[in-house]
Amino acid sequence: MTEFAHGLTTGAVARRLGVAPTTLRSWDRRYGIGPAAREDGRHRRWTPEDVAVLHEMCRLTSSGIPPAEAARAALAGPAPAPPTPPTEGEPLPRPARRPGSGNGLPLGAVRQECRGLGRAAVRLDAWAVDDMLASVIAQYGLVTAWEEVMAPTLHAVGRKWETSGDRYVEVEHLLSWHVSSALRRAAGPPPSGSRAGVPPVLLACVPGEQHTLALEALAAGLAELGLPTLMFGPAVPPEALDQAVRRTGPAAVVLWSQARSTANPPLARHVADTVWGVRGARARPAVLPAGPGWAGQSFAPGTLRPGGLRDALALLRGLCDAVAAGQS
Repeated sequence: MTEFAHGLTTGAVARRLGVAPTTLRSWDRRYGIGPAAREDGRHRRWTPEDVAVLHEMCRLTSSGIPPAEAARAALAGPAPAPPTPPTEGEPLPRPARRPGSGNGLPLGAVRQECRGLGRAAVRLDAWAVDDMLASVIAQYGLVTAWEEVMAPTLHAVGRKWETSGDRYVEVEHLLSWHVSSALRRAAGPPPSGSRAGVPPVLLACVPGEQHTLALEALAAGLAELGLPTLMFGPAVPPEALDQAVRRTGPAAVVLWSQARSTANPPLARHVADTVWGVRGARARPAVLPAGPGWAGQSFAPGTLRPGGLRDALALLRGLCDAVAAGQS
């Protein structure tokens, strides 16, 4: 290619890979992953072979392998073919914990992929973050990818932000954006066809709640099941939520609260008491208060409280199936 005629500069390679130039210089200094030629003995010029080694380095570090080990493997040549991935729902392998492999994030005893994703996010490596998210969803399925990779990494970044003043805000924003994009790609277009006659599942954050990623994961999971959803996103005003329920007659309403300060039991009871339909055939929605903000709240008997994404999908599928059976 003509762009490689005289080699690429470090800045050009960094833009191509989505890695900071300082990261490339650090890898060269620490692990010997650098350009084969240096113009005038000073300026770095990267050949296609050099960039191929960097691609492998990015792939390995994003999978959770510590940089020193990844550098040795990248310099040695292509990695062997990966083992056959587990099926949907099967737990991810738990390798031994490698101290320091999360770039200072409070990850604890988590999956190897969490460490790779956290490390890529901290260095603002957008390419690696996106590639890692697509890979874990493709290999392990949406539910396992969310519960065992995405959510733990997001929580770790959030805790780091809370304890570091104004630092790491950019890391959380970058990671959140790419997680949201990956979830929407996984959801695909709105479902249609055989389940189109089923009333939708309405997804909304309670007033004052801005965190939507868990609801986006739920929307993607429902789409995989072919169940229609209506996503209303963050901080839905009570009046708007009331009108949405009355206009759509949903099979269920999921109300997300991330923090105790946003949980709103009176709103949940109001939605559960909302009725629609002609006299003699009135209906009410099932209400699922979801998220850690609802912990410790009291609810009416029969209120469904999902314990996580997998549990929420099972509950909602059962509710939609029951509604569909009643309409047949």
